[in-house]
Amino acid sequence: MESNSITDINYYDFDLPEKLIAQTPEKKRDHSRLMILNKDDKTIMHHYFYDILDYLNKGDVLVRNNSKVIPARLIGEKEETHAHVEVLLLKDLGENVWECLCGNAKVIKLDTIIFFGDGRLKAKCIEVKDEGIRIMKLIYNGILFEILDVLGKMPLPPYIHTQCEDNSRYQTVYAKIEGSAAAPTAGFHFTEELFEKIKAKGVEVIDVTLHIGLGTFRPVKVNNILEHHMHSEVYEISEEAADRLNKAKAEGRRIISVGTTSTRTLESCITKYGKFVPTHEATSIFIYPGYKFKAIDGLITNFHLPKSTLIMLVSAFAGREFILKSYQEAIKEKYRFFSFGDSMFIYGNKH
Repeated sequence: MESNSITDINYYDFDLPEKLIAQTPEKKRDHSRLMILNKDDKTIMHHYFYDILDYLNKGDVLVRNNSKVIPARLIGEKEETHAHVEVLLLKDLGENVWECLCGNAKVIKLDTIIFFGDGRLKAKCIEVKDEGIRIMKLIYNGILFEILDVLGKMPLPPYIHTQCEDNSRYQTVYAKIEGSAAAPTAGFHFTEELFEKIKAKGVEVIDVTLHIGLGTFRPVKVNNILEHHMHSEVYEISEEAADRLNKAKAEGRRIISVGTTSTRTLESCITKYGKFVPTHEATSIFIYPGYKFKAIDGLITNFHLPKSTLIMLVSAFAGREFILKSYQEAIKEKYRFFSFGDSMFIYGNKH
């Protein structure tokens, strides 16, 4: 395969100095840096996140993912042998059955029981899958999320080496619906005060929900990206949100998504139905260069990992060469990368 093929994983690679991987969040959310990219004019400008206000217009629609991260990382022991096991709750399958990613997975066989803490929570393996995935039945008394608040830790990405002092910093200020195994991190930069100013300017703010699961933790391991398996995630759009989005589309107003998860939610819906509809379903949409965007006109997003599906998505939106050029500029200017890092706003000439 030619090295310049859009389906070649190496096409999305870049060298990142490790010291630019942010280990802690900015003290003030909206004081992170903001790179402004005009994807049509190919211009790059440097600001702070609170300057986003200057780039949002009256009538714009800002779409954010209100999914809330659960403290889904559990350290437990096998009931028979007391072997230590780490379990990450990924997806609620209903009836207290969860898809889980397990460390030391080889010791977790069918009917293995793991207990956590004082045994207030147990998990029984009811199905063994590949790549460390196990389907577990949770056994407990009381309210699961209250138990997780006591026993669980925030499931920080592997490149962040210390737990947050304050778990709320691994949530957006608008996180509402519990169910994610990772945060929609593009939203970290917003504060309640900034949203008040955004709404006062006449910008509409609409919430959708996509619960982030295994896809976030799975690197692309194949050379041909078309062979990469995107795991499905559940998303929801309410009737009110669908109506407001369709009205904005009909009136030619800009729809700006906060993060790749909001983008995938909107693009999944409009690709399937031709418009925004109220829905609660799964998506495994994979967006890479060649994809024609149908829902969004702008994107607020963080700086992503090399060779990741996320850098493919932003490359599809703004052009791979322009994105990699902007990443080189970010490295030169010492922007902070990944979940706790800085942000970019990508838009075109539509006003």
